[in-house]
Amino acid sequence: MSEPIATFFGDDEFPVTFDEGQQELLWVHDDLHIPNPVSPMYADIGGWWLKCDYMFRRFGTPFASDWVSKIINGYVYTAAIPAQNGLKVEASEFGARYTPRTPLDENYAGDIGGYLGWTLPYYAENFLPWWRDRLVPEMKRNFDRFDGYDYDGASLVELAVLLEDALDMHDRHWSIHWVLNFAQFSSTTNLNTVIAEVKGEGDHSALMGRLQSSTENRNWDSIEELWQIKEKIKKDPDGVVAKAFTKATAADVVAELETTEAGRAFLAEDIENYAAEFGYKSMYAHEFSFKTWRESPAPIIEAVRGYLEADYSYPDEIASVAADLEAAKAEVMAGVSEGESRDKLARALDLSLRMNPLTPDHHFYIDQGTNARVRIVLIAIGKKLVEAGKLSDPEDVMYLRYNELRTVMAGSNSFDVEELIGDRRDAREEAFEVRPRDWVGTATEDNVAFPYLALWAFPEKLHRKPSTTEGEIHGLAASVGVIEGTARVVLSPEQFQEVQRDEIIICRMTSPSWVVLFTKIGGLVTDAGGMASHPAVVSREFGIPAVVGTSDATRRIKTGDRIRVNGATGVVQVLA
Repeated sequence: MSEPIATFFGDDEFPVTFDEGQQELLWVHDDLHIPNPVSPMYADIGGWWLKCDYMFRRFGTPFASDWVSKIINGYVYTAAIPAQNGLKVEASEFGARYTPRTPLDENYAGDIGGYLGWTLPYYAENFLPWWRDRLVPEMKRNFDRFDGYDYDGASLVELAVLLEDALDMHDRHWSIHWVLNFAQFSSTTNLNTVIAEVKGEGDHSALMGRLQSSTENRNWDSIEELWQIKEKIKKDPDGVVAKAFTKATAADVVAELETTEAGRAFLAEDIENYAAEFGYKSMYAHEFSFKTWRESPAPIIEAVRGYLEADYSYPDEIASVAADLEAAKAEVMAGVSEGESRDKLARALDLSLRMNPLTPDHHFYIDQGTNARVRIVLIAIGKKLVEAGKLSDPEDVMYLRYNELRTVMAGSNSFDVEELIGDRRDAREEAFEVRPRDWVGTATEDNVAFPYLALWAFPEKLHRKPSTTEGEIHGLAASVGVIEGTARVVLSPEQFQEVQRDEIIICRMTSPSWVVLFTKIGGLVTDAGGMASHPAVVSREFGIPAVVGTSDATRRIKTGDRIRVNGATGVVQVLA
C-alpha cells in the first residue's frame, strides 16, 4: 500500500474508534445513499455493500476484493478492501464477526486483471438482453410473491420465515445489481478513456454527463403516468377532483376526495393503481425507516398537484431531453475524422448509450423496489408485535438489530425491548445534530484511486479547501447554468409540499422519488454526490443548474435565503 497522503483518526468533535486493521483503510461517509443517521435494522441487513464481495470475485477485480461498513457517530462509512494477500481487517455483518474476503495468492492482483479485461467487453455487449429477457422477469416473479402475500392473515412465525425469504431475495437482487453496475460502470469509464484519447485530454465531464441521459426507462414511465393523471383532472376543471386539488395539503386533498363518490373512485382507480405500479419507493431508498408511497399516497398527491399548478408537459420535457442527447452525441463525434479513431469512439459511445436506461431501471427494481418490499415485511412483523404487546409502534422494529428482532419474535430476548428502543431512538435523534466528516482513516494514492470513489466526489473532497469568502460554498459543477432564487432546505418527505415553484432546493441527497420536484424547481444544491450521481444526472436531464457534493450546504444555507447557484463553476453564493 502506498504512503499516506492524509489521515484522520478522530477528535473531540468527531470521535472514532477503530478495530484491528481499520485505521489503515479510507472510510468514506456514504452520503450518496444514506445521508441521514442510519437505523440499526438497515445497518444490519439492508446495506448495498453486503454483496460487493460477490461482485469483486465474479469480475476478478485487481483493485479490491470486498467492501465493508462501519457506523461512526450514527452515520454509515464504508471502505473498499484492497485485493491484497495477508490483509486483515475486523468487520461485521448480520450481527456477527465478518472477515473480509482477501486473496490467498500473493500474485492474485497482478494476474487477475487480465481476466477482467478479457471478460468485461462481453458483459458490455450482452448485458442488456440478459437484463430485459431474464433478470427483470426473475425479479418480477420474486416481487409477485411478496405483493400478493396475506400479511394481515399471516402468523408471526410465518412472517419470521417470510423475512428470511425477503433477505434471500435481497441477496439475489443485489447480486444482479452489482453485475449490472460493474458492466455499466466499465462501459462509461471506457467511453471517458476513448474520448480523452480521440479528442485530447481536458475536462469532458459536462459532455459525459449529457451522454448519460435516456428517454426510455421506468423513471420516465412513472412521470408519464403522473402526467396522464394530471391531464385527466385538467379535462374537468370544475369537477370535484380538480376542486379537491386546490386544498392546501396532501392530507386535505385526500380528505376532500373521500367526501364524494367521484373522489373516492379517483383514489381507488388512479392513485391506487399508480401506487401499485410505482409506489415501492421512499424518500431515501437505502433505509427502511421511511414510509413507501405504497403505504402513504401523500407524495403522489403532491406530485399531481404540482403538475397541475405548473401545467407540466411530459411530451415537451421528454422531447427536450431527447434533443439534448442527440446534440451531445453529435458534439462528441464532431471534428473526429473518418478512420480507426472515429470507429473506436462510435463503438464506445454505442456501448455506453445502450446502458443508460439501466441506471433508473435498476433503481426501480432493486434500490427502491427490493428494499421497499423488505420494509413492508418488517412493518408487518412490527404490527404483529404491537398486537402481542411487545412493541408500541410497528416502526420500532427499525430500532432493533436483526438478531434482536428474531429473539423478540421468539420471546427469547434477555433485554428490555422498550428501554432499548427508547435509547436507540434518542441516539438517532442526537446523531442528526452531528456533522459527519467526509472521510476518516488513512488516505493514500492507492485507496483514493478506487474507481467508485468518484461517485462520492473523490479525490476532490480530499483536497478541497474550505472557502475563505463568507457566504460562499464550493461543490462540483454538476449541471450548467446560473440561477438566483430563494432557497428551500428539504430534509424530510413532509417538506415536499412546502416547495414553491422556481425555488432552489438544498438537500443532503436526492433519489428517484425526488424526481417529482424537478418539474417545478429552479435549481439544486446537495451535500452529497459526484458527477454521475442521481442529482447530477437528473438535473442535467431537466436542464436545472446544480451544484453537488458541497458537504455542508444544508448547514450553511437556510430556507428563505437569497442564493446564486453557478452550475458551471460549482460555486453557491448566499446573497441575503
